[in-house]
Amino acid sequence: MKRDISKDLTIYLSNHYPYRSKTKSKKRYTVVLGFGGNIGHTKRLFDKIFLNFKKNSQIYIKQTSFLLKNPPFGYEKQKDFLNTVMIIKTNKTAKSMLKFCQYIEKRHHRVKLFKDAPRTIDIDIIAYKKGKNMITHHSHNLTIPHKHWKERASVVLPLKFIKKKKHR
Repeated sequence: MKRDISKDLTIYLSNHYPYRSKTKSKKRYTVVLGFGGNIGHTKRLFDKIFLNFKKNSQIYIKQTSFLLKNPPFGYEKQKDFLNTVMIIKTNKTAKSMLKFCQYIEKRHHRVKLFKDAPRTIDIDIIAYKKGKNMITHHSHNLTIPHKHWKERASVVLPLKFIKKKKHR
């Protein structure tokens, strides 16, 4: 299914987007991940990545948003992006989660040519929580919470959808 929500933004639904688990998890951390891509069959790739996460016993997928097609930012001479948000539970530390996300990116042929370049997949760690406490982390390769998430429709709109669904 496809629905235009503005001139530049389109919502898509697929097999795993949106998704909501019917069970609970006792894993320690709640993590918000943002996915984006604009090279190849991005919808199909997102479904594969959902299954990669689902098969990992250290990760419990709590919820995903719809897929959002939106224009690129930064370097704008490229195809529109498809983005989504996934909320997971895990016992992995932030550093361990970053390594796992980078492994998934590499496995699906992510190449970093330059800042904001076209890509098959980009997985950002948006937020990390332990219970009700937000975890912050600052290092050369990871900042939590993600410093630009509030400025990006590709994160804000999917998160609003998830929050809305949570309260129904």
